[in-house]
Amino acid sequence: MSMRPSYRFLRIALAAGWVLGWSASGAQADRIVVGASAKEADVVVGCIYPMTGRAATYGEDSVMGIRLALQDLKAEAATGLPTPHIRVIVDDALSKVSYGLRLAEDFIDQDGVNFLCGMVSSGVAHAISDLARRRRVILVGTDHASSRLTIEAGHRYYFRFSNDSWISNAAGARYLRDIRAEQPWRRIAFLNPDYDYGHVSRDDLLAAMDQLGMDYEVVAELWPKLYYPDYSSYIQALKEVKPDIVITALWGGDFMAFLKQANAAALFDDMRVANFDTGANYDILVALGDTPPPGLILSARHHNNWPDTGYNKRFVTAFHALAGRYPTYAAEGAYTGIIAIARAVTAVGNATDTDALITEMEGLKLPLPEDPPGFVSQIDPETHQIEQAQAIGVPVPDTRFPPAKVMLGAIKVYGAEELRPPVDLVRRRRAAASGGSETPPNQHKENPQGDRQ
Repeated sequence: MSMRPSYRFLRIALAAGWVLGWSASGAQADRIVVGASAKEADVVVGCIYPMTGRAATYGEDSVMGIRLALQDLKAEAATGLPTPHIRVIVDDALSKVSYGLRLAEDFIDQDGVNFLCGMVSSGVAHAISDLARRRRVILVGTDHASSRLTIEAGHRYYFRFSNDSWISNAAGARYLRDIRAEQPWRRIAFLNPDYDYGHVSRDDLLAAMDQLGMDYEVVAELWPKLYYPDYSSYIQALKEVKPDIVITALWGGDFMAFLKQANAAALFDDMRVANFDTGANYDILVALGDTPPPGLILSARHHNNWPDTGYNKRFVTAFHALAGRYPTYAAEGAYTGIIAIARAVTAVGNATDTDALITEMEGLKLPLPEDPPGFVSQIDPETHQIEQAQAIGVPVPDTRFPPAKVMLGAIKVYGAEELRPPVDLVRRRRAAASGGSETPPNQHKENPQGDRQ
């Protein structure tokens, strides 16, 4: 039987054809434009990504993923296939909700975008998703992962084209179940960032474990702020409660900083650390060097070395040729978003019939680099979440993708079918969010007066 705390124990919450350019020296990156000219464009897309600070790598890789998608579409057009001319405008919200909203409004009112896209921070994404619903503009999510965006807060104008926190944690729960025979465990602790994504990631893992009837005890929940520099107090708290496994949703530079400090404090001598959503991202694997801490369990939303398919090899090789480095998972998410927009617009015949585009995207099947053989990613028409497989493993020596010296190995793969959120869970969460109604949010009728006023 599972055990969860009934009190707030150990809760620590401290406080061109192609045009591309940004300023690395300034506090804020310049606006970036890629793809077709304003005169030639059939479709205009406004994207928001971090281009400065700790998360800048994800913004830069997203832009490269967009460029690669446009490059692939241009190659298709050269063979005679119908493809729209897409213009993509990228700006940096600086991880601030208010600024992100202003950028999105400007995209709609000044640039006349047909689609909004992007976001790394789930907090920023929530606010812009609400704006997209009010303004009746399709939002293509490519990186942020809070499952609340497609379940509780889902609506007909929002689609997400990368694995979300439910998919990653449903796979994580199954991985924890599967390793029990070799390594018995019971006590777990959470170390998650103190904002929507971190809290929803915890809820998703616990719900997935309960769905499987797993026995566990939560001994600590620790909540550092996003971009927090010093994890020493959290590491000490973990050493005191001694969980068998620490589950963390820290990502990017935050996860790197934690790993470095935890390794120096010999935390890995006493417990394993698992990161099911972002831990095997390429930048993390580079940071691990050739001697990663023992006991790490990792996954990510795309892997350079898995699946071993022609499409994934072409994607990784083409990205490296374009960028001079190997991609983080953000690149494939952004690539996917642009390819999805192109497919929908091609099928509908224009980028202005929003209702027809939504209908087309609700039934979209999209072969992607991360698809294992025999599987094609597809959009769940009810939640608008793309359904994908998830690979989980441990870092093993692998020098094929320098400067990384390890890659994900000993991989266990969990199929999209088993990672779909249970219908009763979706209904419960939606009912709780809407005050009792179980009507799928994407089915609600919109107020016509909210149309681009």
